[in-house]
Amino acid sequence: MSGPAASGDRSVAAEAIYGTVSTGDHARIVSLSPGAFPEPGQVPTPVGLWNVPRRPSRVFVGRDTVMDQVATLVEPGVSGVIGQSVAGLGGVGKTEVALHHVYQCRKRYAGVWWVTADTPANLTKGLAALSRRLVPATVVLPDEQAEAWAIAWLHQHDGWLLVLDNVDEPEHVLPLLSGVTAGSVLVTTRRDLEWQEHGLALIRLGVLTKAEAVQMLRERTGQDDHEAASAIAAELGCLPLALEQAAAFINHHRIPIAEYRDRLSKQTGALLAGIAPGRDTQRAVSRVWEITLDALAANRAAVEILRVLAWFAPDDVPRDLITILTENQTTADLALGLLASYSMITLDTDTVSMHRLVQAVLRLTPADGKNTETHSNHAINVLSATHPDDPQDPAGWPRWRKLLPHITALADHLADSTDTTLGLLLNEAAVFERLQGLYRQAKAHSTQSLAITETALGPDHPDVAIRLGNLATSFYTLGRAADAVPLQQRALTITETALGPDHPRVAISLGNLASSYRELGRPAEAVPLEKRALAITETALGPDHPRVAIRLGNLASSYRELGRPAEAVPLEKRALAITETALGPDHPRVAIRLGNLATSFYTLGRAADAVPLQQRALTITQTALGPDHPDVAISLGNLASSYRELGRPAEAVPLEKRALAITETALGPDHPRVAIRLGNLATSFYTLGRAADAVPLQQRALTITQTALGPDHPDVAISLGNLATSFYTLGRAADAVPLQQRALTITQTALGPDHPDVAISLGNLASSYRELGRPAEAVPLEKRALAITETALGPDHPRVAIRLGNLATSFYTLGRAADAVPLQQRALTITQTALGPDHPDVAIRLGNLATSFYTLGRVADAVLFCRRATAIADRALPDGHPTRESLHAFLGHLQQQASNAEESG
Repeated sequence: MSGPAASGDRSVAAEAIYGTVSTGDHARIVSLSPGAFPEPGQVPTPVGLWNVPRRPSRVFVGRDTVMDQVATLVEPGVSGVIGQSVAGLGGVGKTEVALHHVYQCRKRYAGVWWVTADTPANLTKGLAALSRRLVPATVVLPDEQAEAWAIAWLHQHDGWLLVLDNVDEPEHVLPLLSGVTAGSVLVTTRRDLEWQEHGLALIRLGVLTKAEAVQMLRERTGQDDHEAASAIAAELGCLPLALEQAAAFINHHRIPIAEYRDRLSKQTGALLAGIAPGRDTQRAVSRVWEITLDALAANRAAVEILRVLAWFAPDDVPRDLITILTENQTTADLALGLLASYSMITLDTDTVSMHRLVQAVLRLTPADGKNTETHSNHAINVLSATHPDDPQDPAGWPRWRKLLPHITALADHLADSTDTTLGLLLNEAAVFERLQGLYRQAKAHSTQSLAITETALGPDHPDVAIRLGNLATSFYTLGRAADAVPLQQRALTITETALGPDHPRVAISLGNLASSYRELGRPAEAVPLEKRALAITETALGPDHPRVAIRLGNLASSYRELGRPAEAVPLEKRALAITETALGPDHPRVAIRLGNLATSFYTLGRAADAVPLQQRALTITQTALGPDHPDVAISLGNLASSYRELGRPAEAVPLEKRALAITETALGPDHPRVAIRLGNLATSFYTLGRAADAVPLQQRALTITQTALGPDHPDVAISLGNLATSFYTLGRAADAVPLQQRALTITQTALGPDHPDVAISLGNLASSYRELGRPAEAVPLEKRALAITETALGPDHPRVAIRLGNLATSFYTLGRAADAVPLQQRALTITQTALGPDHPDVAIRLGNLATSFYTLGRVADAVLFCRRATAIADRALPDGHPTRESLHAFLGHLQQQASNAEESG
């Protein structure tokens, strides 16, 4: 060996399933196997690619100049944006302009695809629909992956037109637009800012002129009363939406245009009262709707439907939601048809849409004898009655995806609600969102659900504890375990007080709090909580209940974190036996228990014993959940880790490639788990001496993690550290340093300056300083890393041995081998005691110590220690393992030096 090996721990993100309570992530996901659908570039533009939602209005006046501008701007490679000069103005006909353009110029394009892009979720949904139109087999993919496929298709084809209708925030679509070079894009938006600075042309669209408004009314109604039309246009502010609905009323009732003018002039009151001064467009539309609602009053179902629709998202409300509001399907269909005839809604086969401005005014104005809360409550109850029971069951995920935009809209409209049904609905939605990787959205809905529950039921109700726990989970997934702890502590107090100290729910609260302590590097504080949780569960449910197995697994996890894997093994064996007996030998939870036990064997240096357990776990998971389930990817990754540890990285690579493909297909290419898969595959490449191949994988993993979890999440620090390690190996230590410095900053900020992971970041940075010839700068970093680890994990933890070894390496590099020896001797003692005398890490410690002895001229001692190290490596590691070969080479060199010394003596 050429010198002491600086051991790094946690260069790759570990799997998160061990010792945790199953949250339903083990249910079957229907997905495609890799290669089941073609690459985007291989799919031609089909004849008749077209999904434009409706034909344009036959009456279209005053927009000739705008239409010419659009026709000029919307060319291949150019994005035209229809905007407005007044922020927030709606109803001026932006969508109508887009509709007229696509119908007038459709022969120019190979295909036209229309997306309602008012929210990121709807943008994703619309682009996913494009992929399913092009390749129907992608219907089984999550929307996020189908969207990515569609974007790739757009980038690789030309001649198409993409319409992004009602974009609310430019940043929602700019990433998509930035890659568009071959097709055409037309955006409609209420925002007239930011577009030009991003290189997009802008057309401002205002209200009609007085003459144009009069012409529209006269052509739409077929009546030639210029005076009455002029008066109506003035009353309605020349707003096209209001004029269109006024004309629809006149035509439906076959009344003279002058009569409508008279009715309009008499409207003084109730409907306008709720509209704030200055909201001219809302006031104009309200004038129309007061008349229309009077006419609809005889059809109670139509009025109720209209007012409930106002609380949902404006587009794609499933029609089956409407049926719940009426006596039967026929009544619903008749009411919807009537509303469509008045231009109050847009009706499709499966969905209903309503203009945003219509919704806004209806939410502001109460119905006769009812306040707006009546109809918002109806909306809550409809969504509550129609969402799938279990948000963790993938069979219900397509339905959840359809309802989620409307749940989100309802939550936004009712930010101050105290309705417990809404609170429960948001809680369920947050569970679904976490499973989909929508962590920030889940946090927002969990926060609102908690606020509702506290206000409605009081701060000490048991349901408040459940909501606190779910919000804490959202913080945990966002890398904010420190913020989760006070929520979990409060949840524990509430549960103990309300249900008694020995209730099974108390055990759950204890386990959740213990998990956060582990994440924060405080496993010693987790152990007593988990022991108490175990005792409560055994007493309440019996010693052989499956929940007891969960408690045993959690306690075992803390023992492993404390460097006591030997104590974890009997707990995991008992957990495995309980689960097999209670659920059968082929249940997916048995696979989890096998994986946990394998992890302890792995930690104890018994990777060879871990492999058969992991192989059985893989077989169970594939059989129970299907070959393409995300948990199969976890089992593959665990088995691959053992193969790497056994010096068989070439066998790990195909497993990790398959794990990556499964995860991308099941969860989408940008899910945080994909980053883990990429990191693990990169580690195998790295181990094979292919660090250059590892770098692009690690760079993609870093991008995914930053995008999904935010730039300051602890997992970003791990990704930075992995990439830095590859740079280091490629001789680019100078490039590694800024990555490691950023990783250190993130870890200290997110987890606190005394977290064990800070010690890892310090050690990695110190390694680069050594490589750059700056060992004196490495020493204080390693001393701090050692102090942190000893304080956090105790003086005899295996990680302390790593820190001692790294500090010894810097002393050695500084020519202070004599100072390195006592550190290496202590590291050897700790490793032997914690992991056993035959652990491979003992061989490494002996080899490092032999190197220092050799440097100090103590060749006989070096031979003795290296010979012992080689014997351990031969027993613990397979033929060809790099550590084993290095030790044999070093021993040969030492023996030759010893022989030369004897001959010269």
